[in-house]
Amino acid sequence: MTIHSYLNKTTKAASLAVFRILFGLLMIISLIRFTSLGWIDKLYISPELFFSYLGFSWVKPLGQWTYLLFAICGFSAIGVTIGYKYRISIIIFFLSFTYIELMDKTTYLNHYYFVSVMAFLMMWLPMHRYYSFDAYRNDNLRAQYIPRWTVDAIKLVLGIVYIYAGLAKINYDWLINALPLKIWLPGSYDLPLIGGLLEQPWMAYTFSWGGMIYDLTIPFLLLWKPTRKVAFFMVIVFHLLTRVLFPIGMFPFIMILSTMIFFDSRVHERILDVFAKIIGKSKNIFDNGSSAIYRIKENRNFSIFIVSIFLVLQLLIPFRYLLYPDNLYWTEEGYRFSWRVMLMEKAGTASFKIVDGETKKRFYVDNRDFLTSFQEKQMATQPDMIIEYAHYLRDHFTNQGHQNIEVYVESYVTLNGALSKRFIDPEVDLTKESNTWRHKEWILDN
Repeated sequence: MTIHSYLNKTTKAASLAVFRILFGLLMIISLIRFTSLGWIDKLYISPELFFSYLGFSWVKPLGQWTYLLFAICGFSAIGVTIGYKYRISIIIFFLSFTYIELMDKTTYLNHYYFVSVMAFLMMWLPMHRYYSFDAYRNDNLRAQYIPRWTVDAIKLVLGIVYIYAGLAKINYDWLINALPLKIWLPGSYDLPLIGGLLEQPWMAYTFSWGGMIYDLTIPFLLLWKPTRKVAFFMVIVFHLLTRVLFPIGMFPFIMILSTMIFFDSRVHERILDVFAKIIGKSKNIFDNGSSAIYRIKENRNFSIFIVSIFLVLQLLIPFRYLLYPDNLYWTEEGYRFSWRVMLMEKAGTASFKIVDGETKKRFYVDNRDFLTSFQEKQMATQPDMIIEYAHYLRDHFTNQGHQNIEVYVESYVTLNGALSKRFIDPEVDLTKESNTWRHKEWILDN
């Protein structure tokens, strides 16, 4: 099959319609849950300091206006769900959700990144051509068939998430020592039926090896029709089990519903029939036999170009850790945005010393004066947050009238239950160091 013939292949549009609806509904539920738990104030309004991603220091919480930002994100999610002003809705959703994600890297989670990645991809796909408010009002927009590559692009992103998560599990601690699961699983000893088993060391090895094999094989099992139903059952069991064992929020439900894209269009049409009965709007009007082959060839080619570049970046970004020396899990350089899900148990302490460079007078900082307990916990084990906090302390005390400020940190970290070790060189004045993409020489060897 040539690339040209592949790009001209079509499939039923119901697959994208169902994905759009389920994605939108999950986002609405997630935003309502986030708001109802009081996390907007706790995470984005109350803290004094917010940790920025490199290149995005200009992205900051908006005070009380942050509530409006969440409302805009929520209303755009509704627009995505029903396919109303879809292009505008998905663009606003991507921008608002990603802005929220970038406001403080303390709250980084893989599934937040997944949502941004998927929303960006959805901006370039004809998700609204079938069973949408836009298509209902505009018969020229309706299309029963869409290019097959648009569905395959979503499958590829999901495959990247699973396979890269599986590759990340091929490491000594995970497979040979069953860490950190050997530490975590006994904490769920009180669960009915399986609680007692979770205290057994062999169960940690079963979960470690099983999780690695699952991640590496599940995309292929979902792609192959004879194993698809069994594979989807495995998806449900795996993600519900992780939801029971670990506090990982909406991620299991996002992955379960997203993997439904692997089913053929007949399954999605039956799902739409259920939706039709619930809302009382039949999908027959959309079954017009037309195809969403872009009328303007340049528009189609531009979308294909953008999606292709995007997918290549998704394949490459997780490997950027190879540019850095030392243990990835110790330095965390290149750790984020690489689909490394729950692979380490890391904890530490960081005590900051403020020194007058001339008089050598010194005093120690109480981190609770500037950080929430959650921020302090995250900062203590992540070098880029440590140096950002050190620069913040320099600026703070300089503004208070102190002169010749130097900032040092005495930090100790334990990784996967090992003995605590000194993490940052205590002789390095962090005010003289820069927070860049380069390797941080002042991180001590593990």
